[in-house]
Amino acid sequence: MKNYYSGFDVSGIIRSFKNSLRGFRVLLRNEYNLYIQIGFAVIATICGFLFEINFTEWAIQTAIIGLVIFSELVNTAIEKIMDLFHPEHDERVRDIKDLASGAVLFMVLVSITTGLFIYLPKIIFLLK
Repeated sequence: MKNYYSGFDVSGIIRSFKNSLRGFRVLLRNEYNLYIQIGFAVIATICGFLFEINFTEWAIQTAIIGLVIFSELVNTAIEKIMDLFHPEHDERVRDIKDLASGAVLFMVLVSITTGLFIYLPKIIFLLK
């Protein structure tokens, strides 16, 4: 029997990446909000090129986009765990799922605020 915890193993790393990509495919198949989030990420990226944002703004924008998608991944994982261990309706489970969903909403609000900090001064400058 192979010990998966002894030393460096390229096949183990490849397997881990495949599992991670499978998880992302699960997210894409099950969470339609992700398509909206990716759509806004594409719009923000296009705006970044159009408004010629600087390196720091690109770094912040990229980090925020990543955090929104990360929060959606974690939210989906929590929802699936709760459905697995407690499939029947329960107020406590609903609260846990709502808290996880609230984290996504919070991150989306942070991303909107960040976008306003980056783009609003540029838009105002263009309008003057």
